Amino acid sequence: MADEAENAGHGEDAHGGVEAGLEVAIGTDHGAADAPGMPQLDFATFDNQILWLVIALIAIFLILSKVALPRISAVIAERQGTLTNDLAAAEDLKRQATEAEESYNTALANARAEAQKIAEETRADIQAQLQTEIDKADAEIAAKTAESTDRIAEIQAGAVATAEEVARDVAAEIVRALAPGQDVDTSAIEAAVSSRVQG
Repeated sequence: MADEAENAGHGEDAHGGVEAGLEVAIGTDHGAADAPGMPQLDFATFDNQILWLVIALIAIFLILSKVALPRISAVIAERQGTLTNDLAAAEDLKRQATEAEESYNTALANARAEAQKIAEETRADIQAQLQTEIDKADAEIAAKTAESTDRIAEIQAGAVATAEEVARDVAAEIVRALAPGQDVDTSAIEAAVSSRVQG
């Protein structure tokens, strides 16, 4: 009987333990119903929360100041240096472009001046050669004209002499034909022909 009573007592304890475990698992504990819903709103833990907040902020500040901010500063400085170098290179290229343009304009102006000078020299040479050829042609024409004039004068003189001779012969023949048997006065005929030819 004692064993049965002990077993019954153990059974009740086990049964009660199971019920307590179920109540805890299900959340039907009466003490849990009195606990606040959000731990952050628990006024009893505000001191701890503020302490950990300060520690977290200090840790974030140290991480940022020792790790993140130097890297960001290094990146900014590198980009600033790159930008400065690029601006300097751009200014240098602009200066070189300006110098190249000035050199080009100077070379173009010199080339134009040289071309103008060559053109004027060539024009002067051509004019001189042309004048020389013109003078040479004028001299040849003058020589040919003088030669032609002399030739014409010779021809005219020869023609006059021939005409006088023909006139004398014709006059002598006319006198002979008109006065057959009489002597022809050649000196009178020559004087008459000469006076007639001269004028």
